[in-house]
Amino acid sequence: MRRLSSMLSVALLSLLSLVPYCLADAVVLTDANFDQLVPSKQLSFVVFGAEWCPWSRKIQPIFAEASEKLKTTFPNVLLGTVDCERNPDLTRKFQISKYPTLKLFRAGEMVKKEYRGQRSVEAFEKYLTEEMKSAVTMINSQDEFNNRQNKEKNAFVAYFPQAAGAEYDVYQRVTSALKSYGCEFYLGIGPQVAPNGPSMVFVPSNNDGPLAFSGSYQDYNFVKEWVTDKCIPFVREITFENAEELTEEGKPFLILFRMPEDKASEKVFTEQVMREVSDQRNFINCLIADGQKFAHPLHHLGKTVKDLPLVAIDSFRHMYLLPTEKFGQNGAIRQFVQDLHSGKLHDEFHNGPKPTEAIPQVHGKADNTQPPPSVFKQLKPSDNRYSILGRDEL
Repeated sequence: MRRLSSMLSVALLSLLSLVPYCLADAVVLTDANFDQLVPSKQLSFVVFGAEWCPWSRKIQPIFAEASEKLKTTFPNVLLGTVDCERNPDLTRKFQISKYPTLKLFRAGEMVKKEYRGQRSVEAFEKYLTEEMKSAVTMINSQDEFNNRQNKEKNAFVAYFPQAAGAEYDVYQRVTSALKSYGCEFYLGIGPQVAPNGPSMVFVPSNNDGPLAFSGSYQDYNFVKEWVTDKCIPFVREITFENAEELTEEGKPFLILFRMPEDKASEKVFTEQVMREVSDQRNFINCLIADGQKFAHPLHHLGKTVKDLPLVAIDSFRHMYLLPTEKFGQNGAIRQFVQDLHSGKLHDEFHNGPKPTEAIPQVHGKADNTQPPPSVFKQLKPSDNRYSILGRDEL
């Protein structure tokens, strides 16, 4: 009898292994129907996975339960699943590099910041509840904006004659797409706040003064690009909370390690980066790190918090240190980045600098020219949560 029971258990497990990856309670999205179904909803929350991936299979019953529970609470939200192995076009289109990847779409447009939180029904419900909220704070006057604005955050304030029309719709779409990036969006409606038609200004957190928008308010792509450029700064702070996301972008890190209260070094670094390598936005991540919290990378560089501030590059293979005396020197950051891209940093660490004149022999212990290994590579998505696909840059 025990043997029969054991055989039945094995048979049951075998049958369960044949259950399709995409369960019926969530919408099955494919290369054929994705572009019809996803844009039809205000929000779409999509799991990209594969049948062979244990983490994908583990999340499926949780996601199916969430879909069943939330379909009445959020009728304008779609919860869907994509089997990436069977839908390669979607996999390539959204650059899926690990399973499962959870992405949010607003009216069909992908939100860049993916979901990396807890995988539970309660967590999904909390996340979608927050994402369904408007990104915009309504105001009735400039004085109200001045009183309500968080001076620590970048802010955008727009005024429209009425809550309708192409300009109004574009602003709502842009703010919705960028609500996850920490900027504040304000909106005033009525002829009393917009006597001369639509207006929008960017109010930076650094008190540099407002910057007015001068383009077409009906051009969604132009407005979004203008807002994105200011909402997502070129120089960002890296924390343990966002390190995985930044690492997954695959771009080398140019990092200032400083004490949190050292605003002077932060200002020097930010201004130098903006002045010298603003054209490198697509090729490098410029970051500021708390040297106390990120003491481990400093240790690998042979440094401590007593040596701060320091500037380093982590290429995800090695870490390279900018000589202390070059911090703040005109052109030093740009040359540092160019030497990374050209391979000069790597070559000199292995072979030493190429001499321009005869170098005298120095007797004694030789310097170790082997660069320390990357530390931030260790903060990439974990094998304990994802099946990582092959990627050369990480």
